[in-house]
Amino acid sequence: MDKSLFKGIFVFAEQREGVIQNVAFELIGKARELADSINEQVTAILLGYQIDGLEKELIAAGADRVLVVDHSYLKDYLTDPYSEALEQVINRYKPEIVLLGATTIGRDLGPRISSRLNTGLTADCTALEIDDERNLLMTRPAFGGNLMATIICKDHRPQMSTVRPGVMRRIKSDAARKGTVEKVEVTFDEQKCKRVRLVKKEREEKNLVDITEAHVLVSGGRGVGTKDGFSKLRDLAETMSAEVSSSRAMVDAGMIGHERQVGQTGKTVRPDIYFAIGISGAIQHLAGMEESDYIIAINKDKYAPIFQVADLGVVGDLHKIVPILANKIKAARQANK
Repeated sequence: MDKSLFKGIFVFAEQREGVIQNVAFELIGKARELADSINEQVTAILLGYQIDGLEKELIAAGADRVLVVDHSYLKDYLTDPYSEALEQVINRYKPEIVLLGATTIGRDLGPRISSRLNTGLTADCTALEIDDERNLLMTRPAFGGNLMATIICKDHRPQMSTVRPGVMRRIKSDAARKGTVEKVEVTFDEQKCKRVRLVKKEREEKNLVDITEAHVLVSGGRGVGTKDGFSKLRDLAETMSAEVSSSRAMVDAGMIGHERQVGQTGKTVRPDIYFAIGISGAIQHLAGMEESDYIIAINKDKYAPIFQVADLGVVGDLHKIVPILANKIKAARQANK
């Protein structure tokens, strides 16, 4: 394979019902950093139907070029039409690197595209760098999260990776940035595109903020123990307009839903403040929260690994400390009114 034929870093700009997902902006930010290091361009691939105007957001976020495929088959995500469109775009423009979000859509689409292109895909990456030979160094947890593996795709192009939402930092948008927009025509196999169709959409009503977007998280682990313990965490969270999350142990115990799980098999978060309460700090959990701006840990075991990453640690019984902390915060807020 002549690798010199492949140029640029492409990002699949995932949108749902006309709204670009945050992970797309995060990936464009990382792509911008990588592209600048090798003097290449960042291209966003935008697939959908009647999506005029979204390209401006992508350019403001750091893209130099936006390739737009606008077709009725792409109105809602279905595997076959999206796979056909993305494969044709990649074959036509020959990117050196392709990045996708590790969302439900990206996890379905990425492997199919890599298989069609006869190239590799590294899933759920937590770090991306480029070496002197322009190989993409893709780092992800391996062996149950007990070590971090850095993977390269030396012999095939494009180099492909999926990255979890919340792992990369979104750069500040600049509405004054200039970029180019290209409308791309693709050919669909109608028989394939019609063999699966979307019959109905049903949405679960959610009143909670997604934990990946929360500024303050109060997270509970095995040490919280019971539903009464989680009630204390919710009381604390309420005093700060925070969200409650947890480690995997509490999800497995049925104390809280999987959508609230932080960690390698849950979500990656970057809040301003992260309360790790009753959480020992296993590497699988740390992988999902160690980039938080400020970490406060409460644990009765002074040797718990969580204290190695915490900015502030409190050794003691969380069932006594959390109610006291909640009352102190309530009093302080009332005094400042």
